[in-house]
Amino acid sequence: MKKSLLTVALLGCTMAAQAADQNNATSLDPVVVTATRTAITVDDALSSVSVITRADIERLQPASVIDLLTGLPGVTFTQSGGMGQQSSLFLRGTNSTHTLVLIDGVRIGSVTAGLASLEQIPVEQIERIEIVRGPRSSLYGADAIGGVVQIFTRHGHADGGIAPSMSMTTGSHGLFGGQAGLSGGDEHAWYNLSLGGEYTSGFPGCRMGAAEAFAGCFVDDPRDDAYRNWNGAANAGYRWDSGTELTFTWLRSKNDVEYAGSPYGGNDAVNEQRVAGARLSFSPLDSWKVTLNAGQSRDLATTYYQGTYYGQYYPFAQTGHSNSRRNQASWQNDIALAANQLLTVGVDYQQEHVDSSTGYLASKRNDTGTYAQYLGTFGRNELQLSARHDDDSQYGGHDTGALAWGYRFDHDLRLLASYGTAFHAPTFNDLYYPPYYGMPSANPDLKPEKSRSGELGLNQKLGSWNWALNAYQTDIDQLILLDPSQNYVPFNVSQARIRGLEGQLGANLGGWQVQGYLTLQQPKNDDGGANNGKLLPRRPERTARIDIDRRFGAFGVGTTWYAAGKSYDDAANLHRLGGYGTLALRASWHFAPGWQVEGRVANAFDHDYETVYYYNQPGRTWSLTLRYSPALH
Repeated sequence: MKKSLLTVALLGCTMAAQAADQNNATSLDPVVVTATRTAITVDDALSSVSVITRADIERLQPASVIDLLTGLPGVTFTQSGGMGQQSSLFLRGTNSTHTLVLIDGVRIGSVTAGLASLEQIPVEQIERIEIVRGPRSSLYGADAIGGVVQIFTRHGHADGGIAPSMSMTTGSHGLFGGQAGLSGGDEHAWYNLSLGGEYTSGFPGCRMGAAEAFAGCFVDDPRDDAYRNWNGAANAGYRWDSGTELTFTWLRSKNDVEYAGSPYGGNDAVNEQRVAGARLSFSPLDSWKVTLNAGQSRDLATTYYQGTYYGQYYPFAQTGHSNSRRNQASWQNDIALAANQLLTVGVDYQQEHVDSSTGYLASKRNDTGTYAQYLGTFGRNELQLSARHDDDSQYGGHDTGALAWGYRFDHDLRLLASYGTAFHAPTFNDLYYPPYYGMPSANPDLKPEKSRSGELGLNQKLGSWNWALNAYQTDIDQLILLDPSQNYVPFNVSQARIRGLEGQLGANLGGWQVQGYLTLQQPKNDDGGANNGKLLPRRPERTARIDIDRRFGAFGVGTTWYAAGKSYDDAANLHRLGGYGTLALRASWHFAPGWQVEGRVANAFDHDYETVYYYNQPGRTWSLTLRYSPALH
């Protein structure tokens, strides 16, 4: 590392501080905090990391977080229909519950289902996203088998002024949206306030046909599935001359999602994501930094049928509303042992609580985790060691650990090797969801999932070129699956094995910015039973993505091509989901200081495809955005 770990830890340990200084550090390597829970540059990370900045978001013009992340190394999504419909992230071929998702350091996701509703997080409220691939339970505890995704909300800028921003979007399927914000700050304080909303009339999510409707979606409901979103965010902080820093973050996203339904399952869900957090950091000694965090995330859902509360319309229904809550707190200590040697020790506490019209047999559990990490650099060698013990009120103790080593050759060539363990506890739905119309819906005998992962990587930067290659294998014991042939009752697969190869290649060629990603993986059942050797559901073996962009003065043009190979919707690999490719075209015009017009056509060739059996994906769509932001130059 070119700078000592002490300097990095003391100057940039919190993301808010990085945010305040971002305008003055754009020429530096991107800084990430998710990989080690301390601030390091991307080039110093001993893991495979992707960083999406606000500039990337405005260049790519994504319709959603799913649209933004799909096709990055190891990243695949499924979605049951169009905008706002339920989605699942499969990171490096692991389950959708195996990726830990954080917003400004606060863990999010439904306690009942175990999923983070990324489809409901508004893109306009995001400043940056960090993706860390590979096991991270030794730092974060349960769920981080495939990796960690951390979203940072918009922040203020230390330019001493007040900066308004706004955007308005229209498009196909009746799309209309807008956002308005106010931000500012100086050398000590910063703040950002933002409100937004979005509406689309949508399209029928369920593929219809004489037999298909009831075989796939179990209903015959050909109406368009509309989606409405209202959101707000606030981010503020203050840094004293001593370096002590206090920050607050808040995000609320309320969504009304229509879907193909009936009196027995509703056809309209009102969901709400709430996240709030506070952080205090200070240095009792020059070599010791303390960070205290507290936060809460809430996931609320209420079901309706034709405008009437589901539980009222159908009184025998077992679900009408659900409110899951996570209370969280942590105490972290970063101690510089010597130049380029940093020790981090801390304690995490988390309480999960469910308040639902569903009669769960249990509604609370808590976890206390203690962890330690050592980062050291010795000449060309770099080392990361971490270990953690979690004490779960339901499953007892879990020990996890990780070891990573890096070596720097000449010409910025780096070799990386790592090994780590992780675990995931079954969700409340997995364990306690009561029988539905006399049919079992949960499995109280489920065992926790445990994983072991090894990885080798090479990466290099050569002038305007950059490339990376990572090979990995993850073995998961007692993998939890839901399968149609098992009536969607969760069950343990004794062994699953995932092997993968990820490649990245980027260049700046004559003003053209080109970035390509390739993922090859084999996520397979390896339990020796009837489905031994079959692909795990909804995970393609091959994906590829290419982004190409160029600016011509005030004008910008770009395209994204994405392709995915075949996958299967079930554990027995009987229901095939065909491979597909999509092409997106985009353009922008910076016609006045701070003002820009953006246009995009997605799925330009109007291909039909599915990522979930019997559920349609959007055909050709277009959008047009008018944006004002002082950051546009």
